[in-house]
Amino acid sequence: MKTKTLALAIASTLLPTSAVWANSDIAALEARINELESRLTTTEQTAQQAVNTASQFEFHGYARAGLLTNDDLNGATGTGPYMTAAGSLGAPVGRLGLEADKYLEANLIHNRMLDDGSKARFHIMLADSVETNNEWTSDDSQLNVRQVYAELSNLTSFSGAFENATVWAGKRFDRDNFDIHFFDSDIVFLSGTGAGVYDVQLADNWKANFSLYGRDFGEIDSSSTNIENYVATMNNRFGPFQVMISGMVAADNEDPMVDATALVTKRAENGIHALFAYHGSDFFGFNQGSSSTGLLLGQGLGAELKGIGSNGNLNDDAKALRLFSYGVTRFADNWRFAPAFMAEYSKDRIKKSDEFKWASFNVRLAQELTENFEMVYEGSYQYMDLDNSVEQANGSFYKATLAPTLKLSTASGFFDRPELRFAVSYVDWSSDLDNYAVNDASTMGNGGETVFALQMETWF
Repeated sequence: MKTKTLALAIASTLLPTSAVWANSDIAALEARINELESRLTTTEQTAQQAVNTASQFEFHGYARAGLLTNDDLNGATGTGPYMTAAGSLGAPVGRLGLEADKYLEANLIHNRMLDDGSKARFHIMLADSVETNNEWTSDDSQLNVRQVYAELSNLTSFSGAFENATVWAGKRFDRDNFDIHFFDSDIVFLSGTGAGVYDVQLADNWKANFSLYGRDFGEIDSSSTNIENYVATMNNRFGPFQVMISGMVAADNEDPMVDATALVTKRAENGIHALFAYHGSDFFGFNQGSSSTGLLLGQGLGAELKGIGSNGNLNDDAKALRLFSYGVTRFADNWRFAPAFMAEYSKDRIKKSDEFKWASFNVRLAQELTENFEMVYEGSYQYMDLDNSVEQANGSFYKATLAPTLKLSTASGFFDRPELRFAVSYVDWSSDLDNYAVNDASTMGNGGETVFALQMETWF
């Protein structure tokens, strides 16, 4: 009715008026009204179709790009969250002001939904990482398809515990990986190619995910499929509590390794990995915010605690234990506070006589000075006691960073992006750690250096 009234009003302004209309004039007017109605209907349908089509596609991304220089105005090398002698063991320090790489992720997603509510989702992720500061990086590019998978959910044939479940297959990062952003370190990073099901409702307060991932161990590079490791996982959530158990097997991975000291070790063919965590909806019960605390255990192939099932060189007797805790809160009108802690003990990792201990503590503070400008402060400390069975070293690493930062809204918290930063960091470590390497990893030089950084970081 509203459409016809509108059409009549428009048509009446377009047609000449007279005291008496002939029947032919009325017929012509009705024809024009009908034509206008048809055009309006078509326009509405086209607009709705455009909205529906747009909602089928999503684009998400992450990127960072930084320029680092040392106090001699040379490019800072060997920096980053894993720059310490224990870095190859997964021991991080605070990332702020230390990242020089240019890394990006581009996620393209297509969604489809039928009239009965069943849904399909296709996800592809492209990623690239380079160190060079030049704009043309094709010779250095590591462009790669890191994820490609499909999901089905809300299927009408699913009922009971599977009524709200999502099934998937393909190559992917597990949906429920989680990290400590300030360390640039995942707590667990489960990935590979396989299949699984999310959100199986086993009880009122018990949801579980089940998955089977395959990963490859190669003698030459990661593209080899000589040896495959299969990782089966059950990830349980009981309210704020999480219990995640992973078992893995890699047939024919047992070939002995002989090192320069004539120690013979047997590579692991299987392993177990476990995570026990509590995810709080407040800051350790003291303030508003969030926090997580937990314990990870691993044996054999499961002793690579962060990248589950990713290391084929682990000894059959390898054992590892890791603690973690972190949180975020606002403790004043214009101050935010985020502490993070990780510590690990491992032994018989690569050789039967090796033993490694490390602990990292990091604090990030943000002082909101205006709506768009804040000062960010970060301090890191890491202790290491390392014995690779040939040489031993122990000592400490220190970092202090000051970073003036611009963003759209400082009131939006730690995790709003983009951010544009200038940073000054001072890094130092014990001389006993100079040139020490864990399993032929890159070594640190001498400490006591100031590093200057320019960086942007964004995600959406």
